[in-house]
Amino acid sequence: MWWDTSLIEATVTREFVCSHLIPEEIERLDRPLGFGDGLTDGTYWEWIEKAKRIFLILSDLGIPDQIFGIIDDSWDDGDLPIALDQIDRLALTPSRDDKIAKKFYSRQFHYLVRYIGKGKHVVYQDDDLVPVVADRRPGLSTNHTTDKVGLPNRPGEAFSRRRFSIGTDPGMMSMEYFMNGISSAKNLQSDHLASYYGSYVHQGAAFVIFTHTSDFSLKSLLSTTPGPLKSLAKQDRRRMLMNWIHCLTDTLCYIHGRGRSHGNIRPSTILFCSNNHVFYASMSYLCGEVPVSASEKSVFDRESYDFAAPEQWYRPSANAHRRNTMIQRSSASTSSESTSFSISRGGSDTSSNAGGSVLHTPNPLLDPQAADVFSLGCVLLELINLQMKRTTRAFSSHRAAKHKLPGRGGAVLDSSFHKNPGQVESWMSGLAKDAAKKDDAVFRGITPMLHVVARMLSVLPHERPTAQEVEQTMYKILTEKCEMAEPHCVHQYGDLALGLGNLNINAQNGNFNIVSTGSRPGSRISGHHRSISNTGGGATSSGDSSSDPRMLQDVRTPRARSDWQTPSIHSGNPAYIMGTN
Repeated sequence: MWWDTSLIEATVTREFVCSHLIPEEIERLDRPLGFGDGLTDGTYWEWIEKAKRIFLILSDLGIPDQIFGIIDDSWDDGDLPIALDQIDRLALTPSRDDKIAKKFYSRQFHYLVRYIGKGKHVVYQDDDLVPVVADRRPGLSTNHTTDKVGLPNRPGEAFSRRRFSIGTDPGMMSMEYFMNGISSAKNLQSDHLASYYGSYVHQGAAFVIFTHTSDFSLKSLLSTTPGPLKSLAKQDRRRMLMNWIHCLTDTLCYIHGRGRSHGNIRPSTILFCSNNHVFYASMSYLCGEVPVSASEKSVFDRESYDFAAPEQWYRPSANAHRRNTMIQRSSASTSSESTSFSISRGGSDTSSNAGGSVLHTPNPLLDPQAADVFSLGCVLLELINLQMKRTTRAFSSHRAAKHKLPGRGGAVLDSSFHKNPGQVESWMSGLAKDAAKKDDAVFRGITPMLHVVARMLSVLPHERPTAQEVEQTMYKILTEKCEMAEPHCVHQYGDLALGLGNLNINAQNGNFNIVSTGSRPGSRISGHHRSISNTGGGATSSGDSSSDPRMLQDVRTPRARSDWQTPSIHSGNPAYIMGTN
């Protein structure tokens, strides 16, 4: 039981106090105080109302009658906590009793609980009780730095806690660096991103608490279907995966809208919990992987390589910056129903180090948001692959197939997305052909989605769509092709830097034409608003300068706006409105 102020006030009533006193002491409650020489007309009961914590401590120690002597010496709850060497002044026993003094000292902290509120950083003293409950269920995966916790002031919610050793020794983090991480993490709050909840310092260590706890990752899902997902009805599972696609693209819009990038999008950082709620791992270095030794760092991280954008590993060749207009226009105008796919190479030869040399130092010209889009495209393709009941192992082998040579042995084959666009294209064609054979409306969106993914996987960063373009297109596919009237994460964006000015989505003869009218913008683009036609179909139009860019427009069936839909303003980007499902 956590004794916060409300519980203390509700517990220490006159009836409660009387139940711990003998009749003679009860009569004394309404008598004037024994100190003050008649200058006060207060009673002992009125004083107890200012010393409820002290009365609870005395009751725990079995000496509730000592409350009268303590009041005569003018002690109240405002004096807590009392230092151990000062407890003798309370005169709890006729003679010095160190055992009672120590019990009083330790017990007082049970009634001085300070909760960790959302967005708060709390510094606890060494003897304070920290209101955080670690989940110690058998079989729960934990380590010495990260665990699952609950907060008594947020019942029913689960959080992830990370521990840091603070100091200047090797392997420790400075307090300044820790606080800088908190300041940065506070600025990103999303229902589909492990976000900063609060933090605290206790006994020389610092702790940060993040929203959501992951029971599974997309990486584990691609190998084995967990129970919560397996228990869903077939149709519910199909729709859930399509909703995941929209939730992930929508959240990346939010991240990019704040001028940030995720920088680590791959299956192991796409997480979900037992109720199938999907979210990105936190971007904060405070939620990063546990530090490893130098020998462990030298181990090649294949997943990071496979899902990375080409510019993160290879330096573009001299002619790679030249836009290949013919390829782009051809790809952009491809019907969304076509089962052939073309990933723009931008004139570069990806079979030869992506048209450039291997990077040994970070690329100073890297556009991290464009790299995010590429990595998300790889993840979305894995989700579509899962939707079509294809295995990730088979997909990986297919990507690496062109590198196989006769004989046995040899180096590990390159199965990355960025080095094998041709293999990715042929795999996508197979997925599209399989989807065309399905009757369920959900599968009607597979092929159009694959065409969006093909653009996301463009070799040149400036030929990829923005996260905003991807989200808007996916929304249109889900509502019009998959007939999902109410996808998850329907938000509205009015920031001029996040518009859809360079993307037109036209429906002709039942097909989508995704036409790009410009490259990844280096300048600001006009805003974009969804609208609802009289027939109920969503129409895409350019931004209206007369519209309030801060307004969140619900594109679903018109009705009373729920609490979460009420417009709110995010500092740093007031035009981006973020809600929950």
